[in-house]
Amino acid sequence: MAGSTHTVTNQPPPLLGHDVYATDQALVAAVERHLHPGLLDEARGELSSLGRAAGSAQLHEWAAQADGNPPVLRTHDRYGRRIDEVDFHPAWHRLLGKGVGAHLTSAWARPGGHVRRAAAFVVWTQVEAGNCCPLSMTHAAVPALRADPGLAAEWEPLLTSTIYERELRPARSKAGALVGMAMTEKQGGSDVRANTTSARPLAEDGAYELTGHKWFCSAPMSDGFLVLARASGAPEAGEGGLTCFLVPRVLEDGSRNVFRIQRLKDKLGNRSNASAEVEFDGTWARRVGEEGRGVRTIIGMVAATRLDCVLASAGLMRAAVAQATHHCAHREAFGGALLDKPLMRNVLADLALESEAATTLGLRLAAAYDDGGEQERALLRIAVPAAKYWVAKRCAPVVVEAAECLGGNGYVEESGMPRLVRESPLNSIWEGAGNVQALDVLRALRREPEALNAYLREVGLARGADHRLDAAIKALLTDLADLDGAEARARRLTERFALVLQGSLLVRFAPPEVADAFCASRLGGDAGGAFGTLPHTLDLGAIVERARPVA
Repeated sequence: MAGSTHTVTNQPPPLLGHDVYATDQALVAAVERHLHPGLLDEARGELSSLGRAAGSAQLHEWAAQADGNPPVLRTHDRYGRRIDEVDFHPAWHRLLGKGVGAHLTSAWARPGGHVRRAAAFVVWTQVEAGNCCPLSMTHAAVPALRADPGLAAEWEPLLTSTIYERELRPARSKAGALVGMAMTEKQGGSDVRANTTSARPLAEDGAYELTGHKWFCSAPMSDGFLVLARASGAPEAGEGGLTCFLVPRVLEDGSRNVFRIQRLKDKLGNRSNASAEVEFDGTWARRVGEEGRGVRTIIGMVAATRLDCVLASAGLMRAAVAQATHHCAHREAFGGALLDKPLMRNVLADLALESEAATTLGLRLAAAYDDGGEQERALLRIAVPAAKYWVAKRCAPVVVEAAECLGGNGYVEESGMPRLVRESPLNSIWEGAGNVQALDVLRALRREPEALNAYLREVGLARGADHRLDAAIKALLTDLADLDGAEARARRLTERFALVLQGSLLVRFAPPEVADAFCASRLGGDAGGAFGTLPHTLDLGAIVERARPVA
């Protein structure tokens, strides 16, 4: 028998056993900046507790198990009765339970709840992104349900509960509930005006019977679903009769509502989470809001989920940058640590800039939700679609480049990077793809002048602090002077809105080396088309050190 052929050396240790929250300097700074001082001690404790769990070997094992064992649809039981249930690996339920317990669905019920939840969502996405879908849907359902005070009184305490109960039974009998969403159909996709699912009113006030289908249904094992359908009594003007409904999975008498899951989507990533095609055939539903005002009713949910796309993208980018900087700090090549090689340092600094800009913007928008004032609501109207467009689009190239920093190891499943790569395009597609977001920004510009005013007031707070930012604001104003033919350049406008807002926030709040590098490369044009092309005169070492996941 041959002896050992070699000794394993120069392999970085796994990035485990750390506090994912406390070692993220940009995230910690954002929480400290936006949260009321009286809430900070409690928030620090909660977020660090979640951060330590997120960095533990146990949760990373659960994440791998949940991702490696996708959900399975069971349409019938052994006796041939229709049950329409989805079985998940036990690790999925453990993760979802911890997410619910960490207040990821209870922002609306807590002081400073949106900033605290946003930070927690960034942390939790880094563990396993699939279970964030039902957490996001449940959180986002609250503003839509508030269109009906009676429904809100019944459901909101369940949705904001910190108790996860997986069993399907009447919501009233549970200590906590989850809500999914089903809007799009085969023939229309994002154009919900093409929806054909119909709603026939029943004798009971506010009750309807639905007939039709949904092409994408999020989290199909939830306790209820917000659905768009055409109410037969609604006027054909405006939204063409589209009305918002709440569809419970289990009726109050304990019987199953008609909710036929046709199949589960075989997705590129997000493998642990179930996305389904469903059919309604005499399905009982409760109207939410006025007939014919469905889009207006559900838009609050859509806006909240879009912000979650920003936060989830920020979390994925942070996870990728943490892995890349950790690897390069512990891996040596050509006579020294990769982290100290000038070219690799440039790549890592460039990635770190993108990550910090995303986190800073996401937490600022969460703070606007907590504020709730008229100006902050106007800012969200234009800033959320712009941020969702840009931050979600930046996620995939950041994650792919970070995987490359690990070399061949980053292409191997055991590294965890391939799972991040598969997840990275998702948030740019879900909740309205890029064109939808860009057109929404144009819509806000044309219909809601107060949105642009709020945006300009926000970025104006940084005017005079950096000449490149000032020039970018001036160029944006020039673009906005003439909106003729704006649809063809909507993406360009939306990108500029996002970059200028990110730049203004970093100039105000980030360390000088971060703000300087961002303004030089993203606003001043002093960079190439790939990561790692920052001006070499910048303080790249300080940027990388700030991004490393060390206490």
